[in-house]
Amino acid sequence: MSFKSLVFAATSAAAVTLAGAAMAGGMMVEDAYARVSTKMSASGAAFMQIMNDTGADDRLIDARSDVAERVELHTHQGDANGVMKMVHVEEGFAIPAGEVHMLKRGGDHVMFLGLTQTLHHGDVVPLTLVFEKAGEINVEVPVDLERKPGHGGMKHNN
Repeated sequence: MSFKSLVFAATSAAAVTLAGAAMAGGMMVEDAYARVSTKMSASGAAFMQIMNDTGADDRLIDARSDVAERVELHTHQGDANGVMKMVHVEEGFAIPAGEVHMLKRGGDHVMFLGLTQTLHHGDVVPLTLVFEKAGEINVEVPVDLERKPGHGGMKHNN
């Protein structure tokens, strides 16, 4: 590889990382952001779109970050009275080959429980996503306390 190609590849990789996108093992993470509900929140959440371009079904089985005592995969579920509550999804989220799975507010998401630091608008949260087949992807997730629900990202039915 020529020096020019090497510099271009490094610059491109840096631009992708700075844009909140990451790719490894054919899994691509885009439009990631984190938020807390109040400045003093003891918990927070991360949202993103995950595209499986591996040619095989995979599953997001874990997430890790040092910004919280625990990091869990969560979703919202309605009870018999129609009341929505968050629940830990121990088996993780299936991501079929060629599909995009949205982690979004009111749906599947990464939950930070017992924050070890205050998350301010503009901070960056290091997050490791663990996939059953594709392995680990490290994502730099910007804290965006101004984003409204449904703002940004591609619109998908997942």
